[in-house]
Amino acid sequence: MARGRIIGGVALAALTLSACIPSVGGVAPEDSGPPPMPQRYPPPRVARPPRPEPQPRPAPADTRPRPALASRGDVTMPHTARPAWEARPVTPDAQVVADQSYVVAPGDSLRRVAERTGAGSEAIARANGLQPPFTIRTGQRLTIPGGRYHLVRSGETGIAIARAYGVEWSRIVAANALEEPYVLRAGQRVLIPGDPGRAPSVADRAAAFRLDIDDILTGGEPAAAPRQAPVKPVANSGRVLPPTAVVAAPARLQGGFVWPVDGTVVRRFGPGKSGERNDGIKIAVPLSTPVRATADGVVAYAGDGIAALGGLVIVRHGNGWTSVYGHAAKLLVQRGQSVKRGQTIALSGDTGYADRPELHFELRKGRTPVDPQSQLPRR
Repeated sequence: MARGRIIGGVALAALTLSACIPSVGGVAPEDSGPPPMPQRYPPPRVARPPRPEPQPRPAPADTRPRPALASRGDVTMPHTARPAWEARPVTPDAQVVADQSYVVAPGDSLRRVAERTGAGSEAIARANGLQPPFTIRTGQRLTIPGGRYHLVRSGETGIAIARAYGVEWSRIVAANALEEPYVLRAGQRVLIPGDPGRAPSVADRAAAFRLDIDDILTGGEPAAAPRQAPVKPVANSGRVLPPTAVVAAPARLQGGFVWPVDGTVVRRFGPGKSGERNDGIKIAVPLSTPVRATADGVVAYAGDGIAALGGLVIVRHGNGWTSVYGHAAKLLVQRGQSVKRGQTIALSGDTGYADRPELHFELRKGRTPVDPQSQLPRR
């Protein structure tokens, strides 16, 4: 009996020991039962995991100056400041104003009436047929048009306002009868179309976030603060202007236009075969062909914010003229930079929805696209 208790104790101890041996790398001990006596057999062998390879030490943080160019998808561009509509977001805190009438008090001006009622001074002037200099007289009864009015702050853009309310900027332009140069001013109250009591849907916000050329031309400039003078354009892309800086545009077009590249026009201005509209021309060129400014001007936009056009440069030339260069692979200029006719501003590519390596080129007079071939020299 004693001998049986001894054997049972040894077995129990062996089982306890085997349970404590870990399973490494998914390999269990060779025998899960009671092991033989150690003086007769070696203990079970356990597979060892491979020794891990030494890991390289992380490289120290790179504190050197950043390179002049950075890649964004297929488009390479200077390290420019973000567009003003991204750098200066808008809080949708519009004041809802009811339709009403207002009797002009002594000392009132049109702007003071706007401040008292919450409506826009321009909207009040239109509703009452007032013409510049918008003189009003004591005791005059004014019609105050109701609606949602957003108070513009310094640095805000039309694009950012449209995004905040989920309304296309083109609708805000129409509702406020905005005209060239479409630059808002701090303190201005703009009417936001739509139902004031309905929050914008996901579809509304998605539509408001889709940019086009017209949005950038009419809603891309930041609102100037009171007595804020426009800054002068910079001479090169080495100096980055703040995104909320108001840049002085050229007053007059200097000379005529030149071809931006030498290539074959593969798509002409106007409606295409399937009915889609082309606001410019497409010129087939090899990759990395220098793209030249068609005339002297100031860069209004350089970026890739319009997916269909990829790398994009927009230049203002004065007298209401603007040129547009799309599908570029590399941008060499930035917003607020002055350029000369024939200066290389980009390298061609096949970015965006390009069918081949090509340049999308537009000319606009105000907001209206013009056939570039009617303005360029004959070949």
